[in-house]
Amino acid sequence: MSIYSLKPRFQNLLRPLVVWLHARGATANQVTLAAAAVSLLVALLVAWNAPLAWPFLLIPVWVFLRMALNAIDGMLAREFGQQSRLGAYLNEMCDVVADSALYLPFALLPGVSPLLVVCVVLMAVFSEYAGVLGLMVGASRRYDGPMGKSDRAAVFGLLGVIVGCGAPTGVWFNVVLAAVLALLARTIYNRIRRGLAQS
Repeated sequence: MSIYSLKPRFQNLLRPLVVWLHARGATANQVTLAAAAVSLLVALLVAWNAPLAWPFLLIPVWVFLRMALNAIDGMLAREFGQQSRLGAYLNEMCDVVADSALYLPFALLPGVSPLLVVCVVLMAVFSEYAGVLGLMVGASRRYDGPMGKSDRAAVFGLLGVIVGCGAPTGVWFNVVLAAVLALLARTIYNRIRRGLAQS
């Protein structure tokens, strides 16, 4: 199971906005690049003010908006004939860069293991790589869970709320990171196994 399975319902809610954006000349690639650029700015702002707690509230707000933008760029590409090879590259690369940037500031919090945060970021990158490699072996792009992109966004968004509200970080935070690592390992396994089975 993964939050990704809820994507069709989310897209239906966003469709009027997508139509409005298309009517005003917005392109999928523009949305993709804008989402990545703002992600980097948010990450820099949070990291610059760390270990202050309140800036981490920006992460859940932006994570939700970015999930909407990610859905919007895909809908613009598919439903309005904007799919391109460049768009495929931008979609995958910008997502990885943005996710990594938004998660790394948590390593600056007191009591949080920087090593665990970096390992989570690296494993997240590997999981997306495993998903893309499905195309290389004749399968589809794999989005299997249990810790896909949407799931990670939900976890770190919730962590941002908790930290931003002033909760002390420490052992509990590292336990959550360890659990995310374990789920990422399972995600990579699932994507490889199901990709091979499909091909």
